[in-house]
Amino acid sequence: MSGADVAATPEAAVRVSVVVPHYEAPHDLELVLGALALQDHPLHLLDVVVADDGSRTPPAPGPRPFPVRVVAQEDAGFRAAAARNLGAAHATGEVLCFLDADTVPEPGYVAAVLRAVRAGADLVVGRRRHADLSAATPGALAAWWRGQGPAPELFEDPAWLREAYERTGDLRDAGDDAYRFVISAVLSVTRELFDAVGGFEESFTQYGGEDWEFAHRCWLRGADFAHAPDAVAWHDGPDFAGRTDDADARRSRNAEGLALARFVPGPATRGAGLVWAFPDVVVTLDDTGAEVADVVACVASLLAGTDGGVWLRSGDACDELADPRVHRGTPPADVLGRCRFRVDLDRPVVLTGATLAELTDVAPVRVGDDLLVRRTRDVARSAGAADVAVPADPAVRADPLDGVDLQRAWGRYDHRRHVRLQRSLRTPFVVSERPIAAP
Repeated sequence: MSGADVAATPEAAVRVSVVVPHYEAPHDLELVLGALALQDHPLHLLDVVVADDGSRTPPAPGPRPFPVRVVAQEDAGFRAAAARNLGAAHATGEVLCFLDADTVPEPGYVAAVLRAVRAGADLVVGRRRHADLSAATPGALAAWWRGQGPAPELFEDPAWLREAYERTGDLRDAGDDAYRFVISAVLSVTRELFDAVGGFEESFTQYGGEDWEFAHRCWLRGADFAHAPDAVAWHDGPDFAGRTDDADARRSRNAEGLALARFVPGPATRGAGLVWAFPDVVVTLDDTGAEVADVVACVASLLAGTDGGVWLRSGDACDELADPRVHRGTPPADVLGRCRFRVDLDRPVVLTGATLAELTDVAPVRVGDDLLVRRTRDVARSAGAADVAVPADPAVRADPLDGVDLQRAWGRYDHRRHVRLQRSLRTPFVVSERPIAAP
């Protein structure tokens, strides 16, 4: 069920599943389950799944005013992504709310999420606030929310998130960086979107990163994002980014950054100059019947300075090239689901006037009759409808190749320019005549 389907369904008929990944945190889990019992959303439409990540003592939820079940996986280290997938596999709701076991929702949380979905969002991020809940009880939290009891010690909300939500109109006006403001602790998605992107990437086995990677794929799938500031949940403790800046924290950020770089293309996550399994730009080239030399020249032209990969329909040039960016056949679904740009090419060409990397900055764009550059998100959002108009760029040419001479093309080496450059960089030096002192 999509956001539009949820909007067309009476609120009293929308079933919401709350998935709580858990590990060795009985006190935290008691707070979350107690808070879920206070939700404004009809409790008979609430489905709660506790996904245990291998606790030595399995969680025991006890009787609750809503269905709750515990599913578990073996303890094989930190596997929150896999635990969320496990919980989602046993959930029955049209909307999936992921709440970490140390993140306690206020009574209006689920209803606020559902309002955002009914307004058209496919992915909703709640507002994560921070407090010391280590000594809290479900009754004390309920009294606090009713204004009848003292508040726990409160910590400052993370400024980077607050500023991002203000700048992007609560994510409704966000761009390709929208995934950076999605937090799995307060993340909700439609069941349809979760299944379409295949859930969380389970190879994330350290803290952090799996929520951004998941959100990135949702964005490329064409999902509408929203931050729901009235969907408030309280995290036990301060924001991780503000806890420390020592060597351990740096190593943790680096581990998260490298894990993200594997799956999330773009200069903000992986810089430039390296080759990755999931490229930023995916080129599909119909090389059927083309000379291998033409294909090689075309690939060299397209990949210059580009974080890209090329898939050749026939792939004869793959036998000549040992470049790990060149493949035979069609791009795999997981590659297409992670690239930001797609390029369709009917025959080998050589670009003049701009690089492929520069063309992606102005996508969608058509060059000549053969080259089409589009954003993956645009492709997903126009699926099933007429393609959006793609303007042509008259300043760039994609010249068809028909019998290129590689030796001549590659042999145009300006020796005189090389000599001039050497001379301009050469600095005078003096050899000292002083003897070298003995050690």
